[in-house]
Amino acid sequence: MKKILIAFSSVILIGLVSCQKYLDINKDPDRIVETAAPIDLLLTNVTVNTGFAGGSDLYRWSNILVQQLSGQTTGGESQTQQYEKYLLQSADVNNFWNTTYATTLNDIEVIIRLATTQNAPYYRGVAKLLKAYTYHHLVDAFGDVPFSETQQTSLNTSPKYDAAATIYTSLFTTIDEALADLNTTSTGLAPGTNSTIYSGSFTTRRTNWIRFGNTLKLRLLLRYSKLNRTDMVTRMTALINQSGVSFFASNADNFEMPFFNVLNRQNSIHQFELQRANNLFPNKFLVDMMNAKADPRRPFYFTAFPFGSTTYKGAASADPQSIAYSRFHTFLRGAGTGGTARVDGSIEALPAQGGVSYDGTAPVRMLTFAEYNFIRAEAALYGAPGVAETFYRAGITASMQSAGVAQSAIDAYILANGTLTGTVNQQLQQIINEKFVANYGVMQENWTDWRRTGFPAITKVANAVTTDIPRSLPIPQGEIDANRNAPPQKPNLLVRVFWDTP
Repeated sequence: MKKILIAFSSVILIGLVSCQKYLDINKDPDRIVETAAPIDLLLTNVTVNTGFAGGSDLYRWSNILVQQLSGQTTGGESQTQQYEKYLLQSADVNNFWNTTYATTLNDIEVIIRLATTQNAPYYRGVAKLLKAYTYHHLVDAFGDVPFSETQQTSLNTSPKYDAAATIYTSLFTTIDEALADLNTTSTGLAPGTNSTIYSGSFTTRRTNWIRFGNTLKLRLLLRYSKLNRTDMVTRMTALINQSGVSFFASNADNFEMPFFNVLNRQNSIHQFELQRANNLFPNKFLVDMMNAKADPRRPFYFTAFPFGSTTYKGAASADPQSIAYSRFHTFLRGAGTGGTARVDGSIEALPAQGGVSYDGTAPVRMLTFAEYNFIRAEAALYGAPGVAETFYRAGITASMQSAGVAQSAIDAYILANGTLTGTVNQQLQQIINEKFVANYGVMQENWTDWRRTGFPAITKVANAVTTDIPRSLPIPQGEIDANRNAPPQKPNLLVRVFWDTP
C-alpha cells in the first residue's frame, strides 16, 4: 500500500516543474515492484498518471518543437524558451522517464498479473490497452527503449533496450490480446468509477474501451505511412473491413481524462499555468494559421489580444522578451469567470482586478474522434477505404463541436475550407494542417505527424542551438548512469525513430 500512497500524493508533480524530484521512486525505474494494493486502486493510479502525463512534460516539449506552443517570459531566459531553441538536455527528461516506468508501467504490469490470478479479464484488457498506449509514446519520443525485460518482476535493474520496430510489433499483439479480453464474457471483477478514464459502469464503458483499442491501432498503423505505405494500407484496410470492429463514433468516445475544480485535481496544463505563469503561450505559427482562416475555435483556444478585442496574437522564439500575447483559454484550462479587464491589455490580471479565473476542469485529450477522422482521411488518400474529403470534414466538425463552436460557424468554415484540392501531397498538407489545429493540447501527435509527413511546414527557429528541428529526445541521464545496458547518449537530437525514414 505504501507505493500507491506515494503515487497518489505525488501525482500532481507530473504536471508541475519538470526538474522536481519524483520522491525516491526514481531510484529504480526499470524494475517491476509487486504491491499489496488492491487492483481497483492500482487502476485508479494508472489512469490518473496517464491523464496527468497527457498534459505535462512530453506534451510541452513536443508541441514547443512543432511551434504550437512558445516559451516566453521577461527578466531572463526561461526553461520553456530553452526548449524552443531546442536546448533539451538529458537531465530534463529524467522525471518523465522515471515516472512512466517506475509508476505507470509498474502498476500496469502488476494489474495484468493480478487480473490473471483473480480471473478478471476486463481489468487485464484495460491494463494492456494502457500499456500499449504508454509504450507507443516512449518509442515515438525516444526510439529504442527497455521493453521485454521491464515486464519481469525481478531484480534486473539494467534491462536491455529493445529495437523500437520490434516493440511496435509487440504493441499490436498487446492490443489484440486486450481486445480479446474485453470482448469475452466474464463475471469477474470489472473496472468502474475507479477508472478516471471512461469512468462509470463497465457495462456501458466497455464499448468505449474497445473502440479506443481499435482506434489506437489505426493511429499506430499510420506511423508506417513513410516506412512502408503499401503494407500500411493493406493492414489498415483489413482492420477497417473486419466484421464487428468498431472505432470512435463521436466525441463521447474521446480517450481523455476529466478533471475537477478541486485542489490537486485540476488538469495539468492549467496547473502548469498556475505554477509557471508567463512562461508558455500559444505560438505565432498556430495563431497565424488560424487567423488566416478566421477560425471560429480561436475564442475557445485563446484569449484575445489586446484583451477585449477580437484579435489574437501568438508568441515566437525570435521575439524580444515579452508576455504581451494571447493566452491559453477555456479549451485547455476549463471554464473561466471574470475577465472584465487586463493589466496593460496583455498581462493576465488577478480575478479581483477583473482578470479571467479558470477552474481547471478542461479534460486532457489524448486520442479524439477528430483525430480518428483525420487518420481515416489520410489513409483514404493513400487508398484505404473511405472518401478522404468526407473524413476531413468530419474531423474539422468534431474538433469544432468539442471546442463549443456554433453549428452555423462550423458550416461556414466547412464551406470555405472543407474541400481537398491539388496533388495528393497538397491534400495531405491540408489534412495535417487541420489535424494540427484539432490536436491543440494533445501530447506528441503533432510532432509525430510533422516527422512523418513534413507538415505543417514549419522551419527551424532562428536562434536554434542545433542544425535542425529535433526528431527524438535524448536518453535520460539518470538511465545512462544507472543502467549498464543503456546505449551511449545520442550524438544529437536529429536521430530518427524507426518509422521516421528520410
